[in-house]
Amino acid sequence: MQESQIEGQAAQDGTDSERATKYAASRRRFIQLVGAAGGTAALSTLAAACGSDAEGGGAAETSSGPAESETSSGTAEPKTDLEIVNYALFLEYLEEDFYQQVIASNKITEPRLARLMRSIRQNESEHVSALAGVANQLGGTPVARPETDFKAVIVSGKEKILDVAAVVENLGAAAYLGQAPRIQDRDLLATAGTIATVEARHAAALNEYAGNGFRGSDRLKGSIPDGPFGRPMTREEVLDEAAFFLKT
Repeated sequence: MQESQIEGQAAQDGTDSERATKYAASRRRFIQLVGAAGGTAALSTLAAACGSDAEGGGAAETSSGPAESETSSGTAEPKTDLEIVNYALFLEYLEEDFYQQVIASNKITEPRLARLMRSIRQNESEHVSALAGVANQLGGTPVARPETDFKAVIVSGKEKILDVAAVVENLGAAAYLGQAPRIQDRDLLATAGTIATVEARHAAALNEYAGNGFRGSDRLKGSIPDGPFGRPMTREEVLDEAAFFLKT
Protein backbone atom coordinates (compact mmCIF):
# COMPACT_ATOMS: atom_id res chain seq x y z
CA MET A 1 0.00 0.00 0.00
CA GLN A 2 1.28 3.46 -0.83
CA GLU A 3 2.27 5.38 2.30
CA SER A 4 -0.58 7.43 3.65
CA GLN A 5 -0.37 11.19 3.33
CA ILE A 6 -1.62 11.71 6.85
CA GLU A 7 0.87 9.15 8.13
CA GLY A 8 3.53 11.59 6.98
CA GLN A 9 2.02 14.20 9.30
CA ALA A 10 1.91 11.92 12.32
CA ALA A 11 4.69 10.79 14.63
CA GLN A 12 7.85 9.49 13.08
CA ASP A 13 8.87 7.46 16.11
CA GLY A 14 8.96 3.68 16.05
CA THR A 15 9.85 1.26 13.31
CA ASP A 16 7.91 0.64 10.12
CA SER A 17 6.64 -2.62 11.56
CA GLU A 18 5.35 -0.85 14.68
CA ARG A 19 3.49 1.68 12.55
CA ALA A 20 2.07 -1.12 10.44
CA THR A 21 0.86 -2.90 13.57
CA LYS A 22 -0.81 0.27 14.86
CA TYR A 23 -2.45 0.82 11.47
CA ALA A 24 -3.85 -2.71 11.33
CA ALA A 25 -5.30 -2.46 14.83
CA SER A 26 -6.76 1.00 14.20
CA ARG A 27 -8.23 -0.17 10.92
CA ARG A 28 -10.01 -3.07 12.60
CA ARG A 29 -11.34 -0.69 15.25
CA PHE A 30 -12.62 1.67 12.57
CA ILE A 31 -14.51 -1.11 10.79
CA GLN A 32 -16.05 -2.31 14.06
CA LEU A 33 -17.24 1.19 14.90
CA VAL A 34 -18.72 2.26 11.58
CA GLY A 35 -19.89 -1.04 10.14
CA ALA A 36 -23.33 -1.18 11.77
CA ALA A 37 -26.16 -2.10 9.41
CA GLY A 38 -29.75 -0.94 9.29
CA GLY A 39 -31.87 2.08 8.54
CA THR A 40 -33.98 2.96 5.50
CA ALA A 41 -35.94 6.24 5.47
CA ALA A 42 -33.90 9.38 6.19
CA LEU A 43 -36.20 12.15 7.46
CA SER A 44 -35.53 15.86 7.82
CA THR A 45 -33.71 16.19 11.16
CA LEU A 46 -30.34 16.93 9.62
CA ALA A 47 -31.79 19.28 7.03
CA ALA A 48 -33.56 21.23 9.78
CA ALA A 49 -30.42 21.33 11.92
CA CYS A 50 -28.49 22.88 9.03
CA GLY A 51 -31.25 25.30 8.04
CA SER A 52 -32.36 23.54 4.86
CA ASP A 53 -35.74 24.60 3.46
CA ALA A 54 -35.85 22.00 0.74
CA GLU A 55 -39.31 20.78 -0.12
CA GLY A 56 -40.46 17.46 -1.43
CA GLY A 57 -37.53 15.51 -0.06
CA GLY A 58 -39.21 12.14 -0.04
CA ALA A 59 -38.23 9.24 2.12
CA ALA A 60 -35.74 6.72 0.90
CA GLU A 61 -36.79 3.58 -0.86
CA THR A 62 -37.52 0.76 1.53
CA SER A 63 -34.96 -1.56 0.01
CA SER A 64 -31.70 -2.50 1.62
CA GLY A 65 -30.01 0.23 -0.40
CA PRO A 66 -27.67 0.31 -3.37
CA ALA A 67 -25.64 -2.75 -4.17
CA GLU A 68 -22.68 -2.97 -1.85
CA SER A 69 -19.34 -2.39 -3.51
CA GLU A 70 -15.99 -3.43 -2.20
CA THR A 71 -12.48 -2.18 -2.75
CA SER A 72 -9.68 -4.46 -3.80
CA SER A 73 -8.83 -5.10 -0.14
CA GLY A 74 -12.42 -6.01 0.69
CA THR A 75 -13.60 -2.99 2.70
CA ALA A 76 -17.27 -2.55 1.84
CA GLU A 77 -18.83 0.81 1.16
CA PRO A 78 -21.84 1.73 3.33
CA LYS A 79 -25.11 0.27 2.01
CA THR A 80 -27.81 2.29 3.78
CA ASP A 81 -28.39 5.89 4.80
CA LEU A 82 -27.86 4.91 8.44
CA GLU A 83 -24.48 3.40 7.66
CA ILE A 84 -23.50 6.52 5.72
CA VAL A 85 -24.64 8.78 8.58
CA ASN A 86 -22.63 6.78 11.11
CA TYR A 87 -19.60 6.80 8.81
CA ALA A 88 -19.87 10.60 8.56
CA LEU A 89 -20.44 10.89 12.31
CA PHE A 90 -17.29 8.88 12.99
CA LEU A 91 -15.25 11.29 10.86
CA GLU A 92 -16.85 14.32 12.51
CA TYR A 93 -15.96 12.90 15.93
CA LEU A 94 -12.38 12.59 14.72
CA GLU A 95 -12.31 16.20 13.54
CA GLU A 96 -14.00 17.53 16.67
CA ASP A 97 -11.54 15.68 18.91
CA PHE A 98 -8.62 17.06 16.94
CA TYR A 99 -9.66 20.68 17.42
CA GLN A 100 -10.58 20.15 21.06
CA GLN A 101 -7.14 18.72 21.76
CA VAL A 102 -5.39 21.48 19.82
CA ILE A 103 -7.29 24.20 21.67
CA ALA A 104 -6.62 22.58 25.05
CA SER A 105 -2.90 22.36 24.27
CA ASN A 106 -2.51 26.15 23.92
CA LYS A 107 -0.07 25.54 21.07
CA ILE A 108 -1.88 28.09 18.91
CA THR A 109 -1.16 31.50 20.45
CA GLU A 110 -1.90 33.83 17.54
CA PRO A 111 -5.32 35.35 18.43
CA ARG A 112 -6.78 35.31 14.92
CA LEU A 113 -5.76 31.71 14.29
CA ALA A 114 -6.95 30.64 17.73
CA ARG A 115 -10.37 32.14 16.95
CA LEU A 116 -10.44 30.24 13.66
CA MET A 117 -9.67 26.97 15.45
CA ARG A 118 -12.47 27.59 17.95
CA SER A 119 -14.91 28.44 15.17
CA ILE A 120 -14.07 25.29 13.23
CA ARG A 121 -14.37 23.21 16.40
CA GLN A 122 -17.84 24.66 16.95
CA ASN A 123 -18.84 23.75 13.39
CA GLU A 124 -17.63 20.18 13.89
CA SER A 125 -19.54 19.93 17.19
CA GLU A 126 -22.72 21.02 15.44
CA HIS A 127 -22.14 18.45 12.71
CA VAL A 128 -21.74 15.78 15.40
CA SER A 129 -24.97 16.78 17.12
CA ALA A 130 -26.95 16.87 13.87
CA LEU A 131 -25.66 13.54 12.57
CA ALA A 132 -26.26 11.80 15.90
CA GLY A 133 -29.84 13.07 15.79
CA VAL A 134 -30.33 11.66 12.30
CA ALA A 135 -28.96 8.26 13.34
CA ASN A 136 -31.53 8.17 16.14
CA GLN A 137 -34.34 9.24 13.83
CA LEU A 138 -33.42 6.48 11.41
CA GLY A 139 -34.09 4.01 14.21
CA GLY A 140 -30.43 3.23 14.75
CA THR A 141 -27.80 4.01 17.35
CA PRO A 142 -25.18 6.71 16.77
CA VAL A 143 -21.74 5.23 16.35
CA ALA A 144 -19.57 5.34 19.47
CA ARG A 145 -17.02 8.13 19.76
CA PRO A 146 -13.59 6.68 18.98
CA GLU A 147 -10.53 7.14 21.13
CA THR A 148 -8.17 9.35 19.19
CA ASP A 149 -4.47 10.04 19.44
CA PHE A 150 -3.20 13.40 18.15
CA LYS A 151 -0.39 13.89 20.66
CA ALA A 152 2.40 13.36 18.15
CA VAL A 153 0.94 16.06 15.90
CA ILE A 154 0.27 18.54 18.69
CA VAL A 155 3.68 18.30 20.36
CA SER A 156 5.28 19.07 16.99
CA GLY A 157 3.87 22.59 17.17
CA LYS A 158 1.89 25.07 15.13
CA GLU A 159 3.27 24.25 11.68
CA LYS A 160 2.49 20.54 11.97
CA ILE A 161 -0.93 21.22 13.52
CA LEU A 162 -1.91 23.48 10.62
CA ASP A 163 -0.66 21.06 8.01
CA VAL A 164 -2.59 18.14 9.50
CA ALA A 165 -5.72 20.25 10.05
CA ALA A 166 -5.75 21.24 6.38
CA VAL A 167 -5.32 17.63 5.27
CA VAL A 168 -8.04 16.37 7.62
CA GLU A 169 -10.53 18.92 6.29
CA ASN A 170 -9.77 18.03 2.67
CA LEU A 171 -10.22 14.40 3.65
CA GLY A 172 -13.64 15.14 5.14
CA ALA A 173 -14.83 16.95 2.03
CA ALA A 174 -13.68 14.08 -0.20
CA ALA A 175 -15.33 11.52 2.08
CA TYR A 176 -18.73 13.22 1.82
CA LEU A 177 -18.35 13.48 -1.95
CA GLY A 178 -17.54 9.79 -2.10
CA GLN A 179 -20.82 8.81 -0.42
CA ALA A 180 -23.12 11.22 -2.27
CA PRO A 181 -24.20 8.71 -4.96
CA ARG A 182 -25.24 6.20 -2.28
CA ILE A 183 -27.51 8.49 -0.24
CA GLN A 184 -31.15 7.58 -0.89
CA ASP A 185 -33.03 10.34 0.93
CA ARG A 186 -33.06 13.64 -0.96
CA ASP A 187 -33.11 15.83 2.15
CA LEU A 188 -30.16 13.95 3.57
CA LEU A 189 -28.27 14.21 0.28
CA ALA A 190 -28.82 17.97 0.12
CA THR A 191 -27.68 18.48 3.69
CA ALA A 192 -24.63 16.24 3.29
CA GLY A 193 -23.68 18.56 0.45
CA THR A 194 -23.91 21.58 2.73
CA ILE A 195 -21.61 19.91 5.26
CA ALA A 196 -19.13 18.97 2.53
CA THR A 197 -18.90 22.59 1.38
CA VAL A 198 -18.21 23.73 4.94
CA GLU A 199 -15.43 21.16 5.27
CA ALA A 200 -13.94 22.44 2.00
CA ARG A 201 -14.08 26.04 3.26
CA HIS A 202 -12.34 25.00 6.47
CA ALA A 203 -9.67 23.36 4.32
CA ALA A 204 -9.21 26.48 2.19
CA ALA A 205 -8.71 28.73 5.22
CA LEU A 206 -6.33 26.30 6.90
CA ASN A 207 -4.32 25.69 3.73
CA GLU A 208 -3.70 29.41 3.44
CA TYR A 209 -2.43 29.54 7.03
CA ALA A 210 -0.30 26.44 6.43
CA GLY A 211 1.22 27.96 3.29
CA ASN A 212 0.15 25.05 1.10
CA GLY A 213 -1.00 27.26 -1.74
CA PHE A 214 -4.12 27.14 -3.88
CA ARG A 215 -3.49 23.89 -5.76
CA GLY A 216 -1.18 22.22 -3.26
CA SER A 217 1.57 19.68 -3.71
CA ASP A 218 -0.37 16.41 -3.42
CA ARG A 219 -3.77 14.74 -3.14
CA LEU A 220 -4.87 16.26 0.17
CA LYS A 221 -2.99 19.57 0.22
CA GLY A 222 -4.06 22.92 -1.09
CA SER A 223 -7.35 24.77 -1.24
CA ILE A 224 -8.34 22.86 -4.39
CA PRO A 225 -6.11 19.77 -4.31
CA ASP A 226 -7.94 18.15 -7.24
CA GLY A 227 -8.20 21.20 -9.47
CA PRO A 228 -11.53 22.49 -10.81
CA PHE A 229 -13.44 19.30 -9.93
CA GLY A 230 -13.25 17.67 -6.53
CA ARG A 231 -12.38 13.98 -6.52
CA PRO A 232 -14.36 11.71 -4.19
CA MET A 233 -12.60 9.23 -1.93
CA THR A 234 -13.80 5.74 -1.13
CA ARG A 235 -14.27 4.50 2.40
CA GLU A 236 -11.09 2.45 1.93
CA GLU A 237 -9.06 5.52 0.99
CA VAL A 238 -10.47 7.55 3.87
CA LEU A 239 -9.82 4.70 6.27
CA ASP A 240 -6.20 4.49 5.16
CA GLU A 241 -5.76 8.12 6.18
CA ALA A 242 -7.87 8.23 9.34
CA ALA A 243 -6.73 5.02 11.01
CA PHE A 244 -3.41 6.48 12.11
CA PHE A 245 -5.19 8.82 14.52
CA LEU A 246 -7.04 6.10 16.43
CA LYS A 247 -5.75 4.67 19.67
CA THR A 248 -5.05 0.96 19.51
